[in-house]
Amino acid sequence: MRVAEAVVRFDCEGIWREFEEAVVRRTPCSVQVKDYQRMFHATPQKLPCDKLLFWSKTHELVHNYSALTRHFWTLEDTLVGYMFNDLIWCGEEEQDRGFNFSACPLWSECVHHPVYSLWKQASQNFAEAACGNITVILNGSIKDAFNRNSMFGGVELDSLNPRMVNYVNIKVVANLEGPHIESCTKGSIVELMRILQSRGFRWTCTDNDLTLTILQCLRNPRQYSCLTCSNSLMAV
Repeated sequence: MRVAEAVVRFDCEGIWREFEEAVVRRTPCSVQVKDYQRMFHATPQKLPCDKLLFWSKTHELVHNYSALTRHFWTLEDTLVGYMFNDLIWCGEEEQDRGFNFSACPLWSECVHHPVYSLWKQASQNFAEAACGNITVILNGSIKDAFNRNSMFGGVELDSLNPRMVNYVNIKVVANLEGPHIESCTKGSIVELMRILQSRGFRWTCTDNDLTLTILQCLRNPRQYSCLTCSNSLMAV
């Protein structure tokens, strides 16, 4: 979790109580977004302008990028994101039962999944706090890199405020070995630009950002594109 400039003290026991209240003694598919409201009220956090980083289908690369540059904040760097990242949970109706961490339904099996509901509210709050320039990293190796059913496309995009956000900087990154399906000039990325324009946002779009490519090459340096990149850097 990133530490803000001003130290904020949180009531950790109070946060846990509100979390329990939202989930425990409920069926696994009955936890709505509104059930987490009191927990979120207990975890206020001011986020910095010009540093928020959004993503879809680029989880590992994005967090490596954030860790390397030490400039960006992802949702998982916030207090709530840090606490619940990679966790699965649900409740059980029985009075004497607590949390179930081992046998919860899939997101797709529930309308009001407890994990989905929390992340939906966290994503909305994150996007509503965005100001200045923001960055979005999307996967150019899949169809519908921008997907209206994803958390970015279905929640965060609609929660961004064009009066607070100066530029939406889109970075489209394909896998080193391909396929190269979408880019700034084709596929769903074009639809994303249309939506941004219709809502009054300004944006930029970059295919295969050099820093992101280098990060990919650190994981797989024998890829042909990495050798090409290395030769280009040596020639500079």
